[in-house]
Amino acid sequence: MSFELSSEHEAFRKVVRDFAEHEVAPHVAQWDRERYFPVDLVHAMGELGLFGLVVPEEYGGSGGDFTSLCVAIEELGRVDQSIGITLEAGVGLGINPILSYGTPAQKAHWLPDLVAGRTLAAFGLTEPEAGSDAGATRTRAALADGQWTINGSKAFITNSGTDITSVVTVTARTGDNEISTIMVPSGTPGFIVQPAYEKLGWHISDTHGLTFEDCGVPEDHLLGTRGHGFKQFLAVLDDGRIAISALAVGLAQACLDAALRYANERQTFGVLIGSRQSVAFSLSDVAVAVEAARLLTYKAAALKDAGRSAREIKQAAAMAKLYSSEAAVTATRVATQVFGGNGFMEDFPVARFYRDAKILEIGEGTSEVQRLLIARGLGLPVL
Repeated sequence: MSFELSSEHEAFRKVVRDFAEHEVAPHVAQWDRERYFPVDLVHAMGELGLFGLVVPEEYGGSGGDFTSLCVAIEELGRVDQSIGITLEAGVGLGINPILSYGTPAQKAHWLPDLVAGRTLAAFGLTEPEAGSDAGATRTRAALADGQWTINGSKAFITNSGTDITSVVTVTARTGDNEISTIMVPSGTPGFIVQPAYEKLGWHISDTHGLTFEDCGVPEDHLLGTRGHGFKQFLAVLDDGRIAISALAVGLAQACLDAALRYANERQTFGVLIGSRQSVAFSLSDVAVAVEAARLLTYKAAALKDAGRSAREIKQAAAMAKLYSSEAAVTATRVATQVFGGNGFMEDFPVARFYRDAKILEIGEGTSEVQRLLIARGLGLPVL
């Protein structure tokens, strides 16, 4: 199996890079300062076809491969992580559950607008007391007279409170030792979107807590088979971890590019700082990490596109997500150090990169969870 991207993938990379540099880069500093979510940009991303990369043509997508989605996420993430996560969550957590488990009627109703970027969808999994331990879900849904009544809360849900969010897929206990996924349209009575979080980073990304108070939706809003919600969201997370890895690669590459430019411009004591071994060796290490992270990411994507076993994909996804996210955090630290005092100033993008990086080691499975999954994949009896 070759992990080298095809000429078509590289041509697509250039298209997304041009879009990111012209439509995102000029505005991102202001959007970040103002915590502004750019709905018009989401529409433009839809027009470019980014939300429909892995969706069949019958729903308005291009029927492409998962690798193409990773390329798009990497390139958007190279300019700004918030925009990259908007695409990653919009497809991986919004579209993917409906595409994978929805009925023909559910797909026909929701997917065309999501694919076109006219709307966004979210996935409500994490709870205040059930983050990494997602099986400890406390949200409940009771079925009576053809209607699900949902009570509970969710935390840290991306794309859940925008002006164009159309639906949130929610995990809930529907019986003893039974978790199911249910689709809740925005505006449903009893579905309360909490005020946006004040976050360390990802200031442009839309993130809210959600509350459900006797929130009622029709029985046919169940997504997939009742009681299979746990298996469903584990599969969704495997795909998401590869995509988060691509997002991390974009950030690490951006840090390397910025630090290299600065090291070849900034002089101290009469010489370029890039001539000093302490700087040169640190950036050499970052370059190796970026290359390794990219290879792990696209290996995992290639395994998914090749239809390899769920076990293989799970292991590859965990390895890619673990390594790439930690490499990105290191890359931001090194880049900030290379920039010195300027790296601490918001006038330079490395400050934003530094703030945005940490969540990569937490979201869609912490580094500790990834190590747990990898250890189990190695056959170790780890708890």
